[in-house]
Amino acid sequence: MKQDRRQETAARTGGPVGIGIIGAGVISEQYLASFAAFPDVAVHVIADLFEETAKARAVQYGIAESGGIDAALNHPDVEIIVNLTPPAAHVEIGLAAIAAGRHVWSEKPFSLDLDSGRILLQAADNAGLRLGCAPDTFLGAGLQTGLRMICRGDIGTPLTALTLMQSPGPEAWHPNPAFLFQEGAGPLFDMGPYYLTALIQAFGPISSVAAVGSKARSTRVIGSGPRAGEEFDVTVPTHVGALLKFREGASGQSVFSFESPLVRQSFLEITGTEATISLPDPNRFDGDIRLRRAGSEEEETVVSIGSTWGRGVGVLEMARAIRTGSAHRAQGLAAFHVLDAMVAISTSIGAATFVDVASTAAAAPPLDEDWDPTASTLS
Repeated sequence: MKQDRRQETAARTGGPVGIGIIGAGVISEQYLASFAAFPDVAVHVIADLFEETAKARAVQYGIAESGGIDAALNHPDVEIIVNLTPPAAHVEIGLAAIAAGRHVWSEKPFSLDLDSGRILLQAADNAGLRLGCAPDTFLGAGLQTGLRMICRGDIGTPLTALTLMQSPGPEAWHPNPAFLFQEGAGPLFDMGPYYLTALIQAFGPISSVAAVGSKARSTRVIGSGPRAGEEFDVTVPTHVGALLKFREGASGQSVFSFESPLVRQSFLEITGTEATISLPDPNRFDGDIRLRRAGSEEEETVVSIGSTWGRGVGVLEMARAIRTGSAHRAQGLAAFHVLDAMVAISTSIGAATFVDVASTAAAAPPLDEDWDPTASTLS
């Protein structure tokens, strides 16, 4: 039966690509709002462990069906499972979707450890099914404009990068922030995927890393919501400084911190032989580019061109690629490489030495400037 489902999914060659969402939490609203504007995908069902939550979300967005996990896995019109479950469930749900013959798109992180991530990659490869993974922010107009400039040589040969992600931490505004300060999170695993994904798209794969890490406090206090004033434990570094070496010879420095009163969440600079380019916030889909050419005291502003639609464009791009038989851009293999780099950074903090990153992933080709998520391209 599973093989029959795979054949049935692969045989579809026209019309909108069927979507089933698993996970009806807060992030699902951003995906559903986007999908409602994309004629090339159709959401048939939304599922959740808590079926009443799924039902409420289905009513909110006019989704025809809802229910438990099996409602999405077994729906005959679903081709892609969009996995919006908590990170600890990403691999389990991904494997179940593959077993049901569905392609998989997952929210970040790809997995919480390398072993389970490899199992997921192998399962999809064995089944001939696709894996896609957030972040898809690099498909937005801001980063795409910058990446096109780098690809056509506007900064010469890319040499170095500097990224800064600094904030006081999310406990002041998040009503349940404890998980963001524990294993699988912290500033590195929570925010690192956005910056590292952007750097891999610009430079290609990372070959080795070195890092230091620290935490200023062993506990923090919830600052808002019904649990305000409640103390929770901090079990991971809340400040990480990393050195990155790329396979093609470039290098980078990155800071990921939940300890800074000065907020910097859109600091991503790449220097080449001819110019330095400042890219917009990699956690957003918009933003213009700043360029400083060698020998010039003038900074140029380049208006970004492309789509500024939010989360879900990676699913759409993968859906169109399924229909055309081309490679999709937000690859699961690239997300695994980002995970591998973050695990290596964590290992380096404890080992006080450079750590090799064994996996690899290729940068995706830039999108055409006129790529339009709201166009109907699948007859």
